Amino acid sequence: METSPVTCRTLEEYYHIDGHTFEKQYKETLSGFRDWVQLPHADEWILFPENIGENLAIDESSLSNGELYTFVTNRDRHTSERCLVAVVAGTKSEDVIAVLRQIDGAERDKVKEVTLDLSDSMRKIVRDSFPHAQLVIDRFHIQKLACDAVQDLRVQHRWDAIQQANDEMEEAKCNNEQYVPFRYSNGDTRKELLIRSRYLLFKSADKWTERQKQRAYILFDEYPDIQRAYGLCHSLRMIFSKNTIKDAARLAMARWYNQVDEAGFRSFNIIAATFYEHYDEILNFYNHRSSNAMAESFNAKIKLFRANLRGVVDKKFFLFRIANIYAFPH
Repeated sequence: METSPVTCRTLEEYYHIDGHTFEKQYKETLSGFRDWVQLPHADEWILFPENIGENLAIDESSLSNGELYTFVTNRDRHTSERCLVAVVAGTKSEDVIAVLRQIDGAERDKVKEVTLDLSDSMRKIVRDSFPHAQLVIDRFHIQKLACDAVQDLRVQHRWDAIQQANDEMEEAKCNNEQYVPFRYSNGDTRKELLIRSRYLLFKSADKWTERQKQRAYILFDEYPDIQRAYGLCHSLRMIFSKNTIKDAARLAMARWYNQVDEAGFRSFNIIAATFYEHYDEILNFYNHRSSNAMAESFNAKIKLFRANLRGVVDKKFFLFRIANIYAFPH
Protein backbone atom coordinates (compact mmCIF):
# COMPACT_ATOMS: atom_id res chain seq x y z
CA MET A 1 0.00 0.00 0.00
CA GLU A 2 1.42 3.36 -1.05
CA THR A 3 1.65 6.21 1.43
CA SER A 4 0.39 9.53 0.23
CA PRO A 5 2.78 12.54 0.19
CA VAL A 6 0.50 14.28 2.64
CA THR A 7 0.87 11.43 5.17
CA CYS A 8 4.70 11.46 4.85
CA ARG A 9 4.82 15.18 5.40
CA THR A 10 2.56 14.83 8.42
CA LEU A 11 4.81 12.12 9.94
CA GLU A 12 7.90 14.26 9.43
CA GLU A 13 6.24 17.15 11.15
CA TYR A 14 5.08 14.85 13.96
CA TYR A 15 8.54 13.41 14.69
CA HIS A 16 10.49 16.60 14.05
CA ILE A 17 11.84 18.22 17.25
CA ASP A 18 12.89 21.81 17.04
CA GLY A 19 16.48 22.15 18.32
CA HIS A 20 15.82 25.30 20.31
CA THR A 21 12.75 23.75 21.96
CA PHE A 22 14.62 20.56 22.83
CA GLU A 23 17.51 22.56 24.32
CA LYS A 24 15.10 24.51 26.48
CA GLN A 25 13.30 21.34 27.58
CA TYR A 26 16.61 19.68 28.44
CA LYS A 27 17.71 22.64 30.56
CA GLU A 28 14.42 23.19 32.36
CA THR A 29 13.16 19.61 32.79
CA LEU A 30 15.41 16.75 31.73
CA SER A 31 18.80 17.81 33.10
CA GLY A 32 17.84 18.36 36.72
CA PHE A 33 19.36 21.83 36.58
CA ARG A 34 16.47 23.49 38.46
CA ASP A 35 16.80 20.99 41.32
CA TRP A 36 20.58 21.46 41.69
CA VAL A 37 21.36 22.28 45.32
CA GLN A 38 24.18 24.67 44.36
CA LEU A 39 22.08 26.59 41.82
CA PRO A 40 21.46 29.70 44.00
CA HIS A 41 25.18 30.53 44.23
CA ALA A 42 26.56 28.70 41.20
CA ASP A 43 27.65 31.84 39.35
CA GLU A 44 29.71 32.88 42.42
CA TRP A 45 31.04 29.51 43.59
CA ILE A 46 30.48 25.77 43.53
CA LEU A 47 32.15 23.33 45.89
CA PHE A 48 32.58 19.53 46.01
CA PRO A 49 34.40 18.67 49.27
CA GLU A 50 34.09 14.94 48.60
CA ASN A 51 36.49 15.27 45.64
CA ILE A 52 39.43 16.63 47.62
CA GLY A 53 42.63 14.56 47.59
CA GLU A 54 46.27 14.66 48.63
CA ASN A 55 47.48 16.27 45.39
CA LEU A 56 45.68 19.32 44.03
CA ALA A 57 46.12 21.91 41.29
CA ILE A 58 44.90 25.50 41.26
CA ASP A 59 44.63 27.71 38.21
CA GLU A 60 42.45 30.34 36.59
CA SER A 61 40.37 30.10 33.44
CA SER A 62 38.04 32.35 31.48
CA LEU A 63 34.40 31.41 30.94
CA SER A 64 33.25 34.35 28.79
CA ASN A 65 34.39 37.85 27.84
CA GLY A 66 37.67 37.38 29.67
CA GLU A 67 35.94 36.96 33.04
CA LEU A 68 38.17 34.74 35.17
CA TYR A 69 37.22 31.91 37.51
CA THR A 70 39.54 30.05 39.88
CA PHE A 71 39.47 26.26 39.51
CA VAL A 72 40.74 23.79 42.11
CA THR A 73 41.12 20.23 40.85
CA ASN A 74 42.27 16.86 42.14
CA ARG A 75 45.39 15.91 40.16
CA ASP A 76 45.14 12.23 41.03
CA ARG A 77 41.91 11.94 39.03
CA HIS A 78 43.52 13.15 35.78
CA THR A 79 40.71 15.43 34.49
CA SER A 80 38.16 12.62 34.70
CA GLU A 81 35.10 12.14 36.89
CA ARG A 82 35.24 13.62 40.41
CA CYS A 83 38.34 15.71 39.65
CA LEU A 84 36.61 19.06 40.24
CA VAL A 85 36.91 20.35 43.81
CA ALA A 86 35.87 24.01 43.56
CA VAL A 87 35.11 26.85 41.16
CA VAL A 88 35.09 30.44 42.42
CA ALA A 89 34.28 33.59 40.47
CA GLY A 90 37.34 35.85 40.16
CA THR A 91 40.87 35.44 41.45
CA LYS A 92 40.63 37.44 44.68
CA SER A 93 42.35 35.34 47.31
CA GLU A 94 39.93 36.23 50.12
CA ASP A 95 36.93 35.02 48.08
CA VAL A 96 38.53 31.71 47.16
CA ILE A 97 39.78 31.11 50.71
CA ALA A 98 36.30 31.74 52.12
CA VAL A 99 34.86 29.03 49.85
CA LEU A 100 37.63 26.48 50.45
CA ARG A 101 37.35 26.90 54.20
CA GLN A 102 33.89 25.38 53.98
CA ILE A 103 35.74 22.08 53.54
CA ASP A 104 36.39 20.36 56.86
CA GLY A 105 39.75 21.42 58.30
CA ALA A 106 40.86 17.83 58.86
CA GLU A 107 40.32 17.09 55.16
CA ARG A 108 42.23 20.21 54.10
CA ASP A 109 45.11 19.23 56.36
CA LYS A 110 45.48 15.96 54.42
CA VAL A 111 46.47 17.83 51.24
CA LYS A 112 50.19 17.14 50.69
CA GLU A 113 50.98 19.00 47.46
CA VAL A 114 49.46 21.76 45.35
CA THR A 115 50.78 22.82 41.93
CA LEU A 116 50.28 26.42 40.81
CA ASP A 117 51.72 29.22 38.71
CA LEU A 118 53.72 32.28 39.82
CA SER A 119 50.64 34.22 40.96
CA ASP A 120 50.97 35.68 44.46
CA SER A 121 47.22 35.42 45.03
CA MET A 122 47.31 31.68 44.26
CA ARG A 123 50.16 31.21 46.73
CA LYS A 124 48.16 32.99 49.42
CA ILE A 125 45.11 30.83 48.69
CA VAL A 126 47.11 27.62 49.03
CA ARG A 127 48.98 28.68 52.18
CA ASP A 128 45.79 29.74 53.96
CA SER A 129 43.55 26.90 52.78
CA PHE A 130 45.99 23.98 52.83
CA PRO A 131 48.53 24.81 55.56
CA HIS A 132 50.33 21.44 55.44
CA ALA A 133 50.63 21.28 51.65
CA GLN A 134 53.88 21.72 49.77
CA LEU A 135 53.71 24.34 47.00
CA VAL A 136 55.14 23.40 43.60
CA ILE A 137 55.43 26.17 41.02
CA ASP A 138 54.85 24.81 37.55
CA ARG A 139 58.06 24.34 35.55
CA PHE A 140 56.36 25.28 32.27
CA HIS A 141 55.50 28.74 33.57
CA ILE A 142 59.17 29.18 34.47
CA GLN A 143 60.34 28.08 31.04
CA LYS A 144 57.77 30.32 29.37
CA LEU A 145 59.29 33.37 31.08
CA ALA A 146 62.68 32.53 29.59
CA CYS A 147 61.15 31.89 26.13
CA ASP A 148 59.34 35.23 26.31
CA ALA A 149 62.62 36.98 27.13
CA VAL A 150 64.22 35.49 23.99
CA GLN A 151 61.25 36.51 21.87
CA ASP A 152 61.30 40.05 23.27
CA LEU A 153 64.91 40.39 22.17
CA ARG A 154 64.04 39.08 18.69
CA VAL A 155 61.14 41.55 18.41
CA GLN A 156 63.41 44.45 19.37
CA HIS A 157 65.77 43.55 16.55
CA ARG A 158 62.81 43.15 14.22
CA TRP A 159 61.67 46.72 14.86
CA ASP A 160 65.22 47.91 14.20
CA ALA A 161 65.25 45.92 10.94
CA ILE A 162 61.93 47.46 9.88
CA GLN A 163 63.26 50.95 10.59
CA GLN A 164 66.47 50.20 8.70
CA ALA A 165 64.46 48.95 5.69
CA ASN A 166 62.30 52.09 5.76
CA ASP A 167 65.40 54.29 5.85
CA GLU A 168 66.93 52.40 2.93
CA MET A 169 63.72 52.71 0.88
CA GLU A 170 63.57 56.44 1.58
CA GLU A 171 67.20 56.85 0.58
CA ALA A 172 66.63 54.92 -2.66
CA LYS A 173 63.58 57.05 -3.41
CA CYS A 174 65.56 60.27 -2.89
CA ASN A 175 68.27 59.02 -5.25
CA ASN A 176 65.71 57.92 -7.86
CA GLU A 177 66.93 54.35 -7.49
CA GLN A 178 65.03 51.08 -7.26
CA TYR A 179 65.10 49.68 -3.76
CA VAL A 180 66.61 46.21 -3.61
CA PRO A 181 66.67 44.79 -0.06
CA PHE A 182 69.65 42.86 1.21
CA ARG A 183 69.08 39.09 1.31
CA TYR A 184 70.94 36.39 3.18
CA SER A 185 72.07 33.11 1.63
CA ASN A 186 68.72 31.43 2.39
CA GLY A 187 66.79 34.19 0.60
CA ASP A 188 65.49 35.99 3.73
CA THR A 189 65.67 39.72 4.16
CA ARG A 190 66.55 41.04 7.64
CA LYS A 191 62.87 41.49 8.49
CA GLU A 192 61.98 38.06 7.16
CA LEU A 193 64.86 36.41 9.01
CA LEU A 194 63.67 37.80 12.33
CA ILE A 195 60.00 37.04 11.65
CA ARG A 196 60.60 33.48 10.45
CA SER A 197 62.92 32.65 13.36
CA ARG A 198 60.12 32.85 15.90
CA TYR A 199 59.22 29.18 16.01
CA LEU A 200 62.73 27.75 15.92
CA LEU A 201 63.63 29.76 19.04
CA PHE A 202 60.91 27.89 20.94
CA LYS A 203 62.43 24.49 20.10
CA SER A 204 65.56 22.58 21.02
CA ALA A 205 68.24 22.62 18.31
CA ASP A 206 67.97 18.84 17.87
CA LYS A 207 64.36 19.31 16.72
CA TRP A 208 65.14 21.89 14.00
CA THR A 209 64.51 21.03 10.37
CA GLU A 210 67.30 21.56 7.84
CA ARG A 211 65.85 24.92 6.77
CA GLN A 212 65.53 25.98 10.42
CA LYS A 213 69.15 24.98 11.06
CA GLN A 214 70.24 27.14 8.13
CA ARG A 215 68.12 30.05 9.33
CA ALA A 216 69.38 29.69 12.92
CA TYR A 217 73.00 29.70 11.73
CA ILE A 218 72.42 32.97 9.88
CA LEU A 219 70.40 34.47 12.75
CA PHE A 220 73.01 33.69 15.40
CA ASP A 221 75.84 34.91 13.18
CA GLU A 222 74.02 38.21 12.59
CA TYR A 223 72.65 38.63 16.12
CA PRO A 224 75.00 37.02 18.71
CA ASP A 225 72.91 38.39 21.60
CA ILE A 226 69.93 36.31 20.45
CA GLN A 227 72.20 33.25 20.42
CA ARG A 228 73.31 33.95 24.00
CA ALA A 229 69.70 34.48 25.14
CA TYR A 230 68.62 31.27 23.38
CA GLY A 231 71.48 29.45 25.11
CA LEU A 232 70.29 30.65 28.52
CA CYS A 233 66.73 29.56 27.75
CA HIS A 234 67.92 26.16 26.55
CA SER A 235 70.12 25.70 29.65
CA LEU A 236 67.13 26.34 31.88
CA ARG A 237 65.06 23.84 29.91
CA MET A 238 67.79 21.24 30.38
CA ILE A 239 67.88 21.82 34.14
CA PHE A 240 64.22 20.85 34.36
CA SER A 241 64.48 18.03 31.82
CA LYS A 242 67.23 16.09 33.62
CA ASN A 243 65.98 13.47 36.03
CA THR A 244 68.14 14.62 38.92
CA ILE A 245 67.87 15.17 42.65
CA LYS A 246 66.89 18.43 44.32
CA ASP A 247 70.36 19.34 45.59
CA ALA A 248 71.94 18.81 42.16
CA ALA A 249 69.21 20.97 40.60
CA ARG A 250 69.89 23.67 43.19
CA LEU A 251 73.56 23.74 42.18
CA ALA A 252 72.67 23.79 38.46
CA MET A 253 70.27 26.67 39.08
CA ALA A 254 72.99 28.63 40.91
CA ARG A 255 75.30 28.18 37.93
CA TRP A 256 72.52 29.37 35.64
CA TYR A 257 72.16 32.51 37.78
CA ASN A 258 75.87 33.20 37.26
CA GLN A 259 75.50 32.80 33.50
CA VAL A 260 72.58 35.25 33.51
CA ASP A 261 74.63 37.75 35.49
CA GLU A 262 77.54 37.49 33.06
CA ALA A 263 75.27 37.84 30.01
CA GLY A 264 73.87 41.14 31.29
CA PHE A 265 70.38 40.80 29.80
CA ARG A 266 67.91 42.91 31.75
CA SER A 267 64.96 40.62 30.99
CA PHE A 268 66.83 37.55 32.25
CA ASN A 269 67.96 39.42 35.35
CA ILE A 270 64.28 40.08 36.11
CA ILE A 271 63.56 36.37 35.64
CA ALA A 272 66.44 35.46 37.94
CA ALA A 273 65.07 37.82 40.60
CA THR A 274 61.65 36.19 40.25
CA PHE A 275 63.24 32.78 40.68
CA TYR A 276 65.02 33.97 43.80
CA GLU A 277 61.68 34.97 45.36
CA HIS A 278 60.17 31.52 44.63
CA TYR A 279 63.34 29.43 44.86
CA ASP A 280 62.15 26.65 47.18
CA GLU A 281 58.75 26.31 45.52
CA ILE A 282 60.39 25.97 42.10
CA LEU A 283 62.84 23.34 43.36
CA ASN A 284 59.97 21.38 44.94
CA PHE A 285 59.35 20.16 41.41
CA TYR A 286 62.21 17.68 41.91
CA ASN A 287 60.51 15.96 44.84
CA HIS A 288 57.93 14.21 42.65
CA ARG A 289 58.41 16.00 39.30
CA SER A 290 54.91 17.40 39.61
CA SER A 291 53.59 20.05 37.25
CA ASN A 292 50.40 21.97 36.60
CA ALA A 293 49.89 20.15 33.29
CA MET A 294 46.69 18.54 34.58
CA ALA A 295 45.21 21.96 35.37
CA GLU A 296 46.21 23.23 31.91
CA SER A 297 44.58 20.16 30.35
CA PHE A 298 41.43 20.82 32.35
CA ASN A 299 41.41 24.45 31.14
CA ALA A 300 41.78 23.25 27.56
CA LYS A 301 38.75 20.97 27.95
CA ILE A 302 36.69 23.84 29.34
CA LYS A 303 37.68 26.06 26.41
CA LEU A 304 36.78 23.31 23.93
CA PHE A 305 33.42 22.77 25.66
CA ARG A 306 32.79 26.51 25.54
CA ALA A 307 33.71 26.64 21.84
CA ASN A 308 31.39 23.74 21.02
CA LEU A 309 28.55 25.62 22.72
CA ARG A 310 29.54 28.78 20.79
CA GLY A 311 30.06 30.72 23.99
CA VAL A 312 28.56 30.86 27.47
CA VAL A 313 25.09 32.39 27.67
CA ASP A 314 24.00 31.09 31.08
CA LYS A 315 27.00 30.75 33.43
CA LYS A 316 25.09 28.76 36.02
CA PHE A 317 23.94 26.21 33.46
CA PHE A 318 27.41 26.03 31.93
CA LEU A 319 28.95 25.32 35.34
CA PHE A 320 26.20 22.78 36.05
CA ARG A 321 27.16 20.86 32.92
CA ILE A 322 30.87 21.10 33.82
CA ALA A 323 30.02 19.74 37.27
CA ASN A 324 28.04 16.85 35.77
CA ILE A 325 31.08 15.82 33.76
CA TYR A 326 33.91 16.45 36.20
CA ALA A 327 32.45 16.57 39.72
CA PHE A 328 30.06 13.64 39.92
CA PRO A 329 30.68 9.90 39.47
CA HIS A 330 29.45 8.55 36.13
